Amino acid sequence: MIRRLYVEKRAGFQDEARTVLDDLRQSLGLEQLQGLRVLLRYDVEGVADEYWAAVRDTVFAEPPVDVVYEDETPLCNGSRVFAVEFLPGQFDQRADSAAQCVQIVAHHKPVVATAKVYILEGELSDADLKRCQQFLVNAVDSRLASLEMPETLTPELPEPKPVSTLIGFNDLDAAGLKALHKELGLAMSPADLEFCQQYFNEQEQRVPTVTEIKLLDTYWSDHCRHTTFFNRTDFR
Repeated sequence: MIRRLYVEKRAGFQDEARTVLDDLRQSLGLEQLQGLRVLLRYDVEGVADEYWAAVRDTVFAEPPVDVVYEDETPLCNGSRVFAVEFLPGQFDQRADSAAQCVQIVAHHKPVVATAKVYILEGELSDADLKRCQQFLVNAVDSRLASLEMPETLTPELPEPKPVSTLIGFNDLDAAGLKALHKELGLAMSPADLEFCQQYFNEQEQRVPTVTEIKLLDTYWSDHCRHTTFFNRTDFR
């Protein structure tokens, strides 16, 4: 069974909502945006009834500063609403912390998913709504979330496709390596890629996968290599 909560700051504590409202008005020029509310949405699966009352208003909210709504979104007529959640696989610290706190009380760790819900008040067109979504959704780690209640918080994940192997990589000449370097968009230099080719030829005696080359490319960056390749640790 999935329980859904919406948590909103009480009047006087709505700093985030005021900041986002000002940002949308100033950055997007949306003077017609009259008000904005920000709610945290929690979907919780795996908490028995006898424990729910004990955690509802303590783990997921702070009664002095929060208002808690259960099951239904507290919408105003004519408001525009959308929710933002982390991408699958992205670590959600708020959800994990809530699950660990519930575990202390219920002796069982539930599954928790969170989303941030924005309620926009004013005469906004579909184009205005889309601009607001693009402004507030960081595509690197987040996406728009469904407003519908899910059937489960642990959906079946598709079987990942096999990692592709760079067939012929070990036999490429300088021109071929340069072309592959451009195709993969690598941060390392063509000379670095040639060094990798030499390593896989002489040490591994096999063809690398795309993942291996991409991983090396990441750690070869100026930011990472100082702590990864240039680090010296004395365990004595």
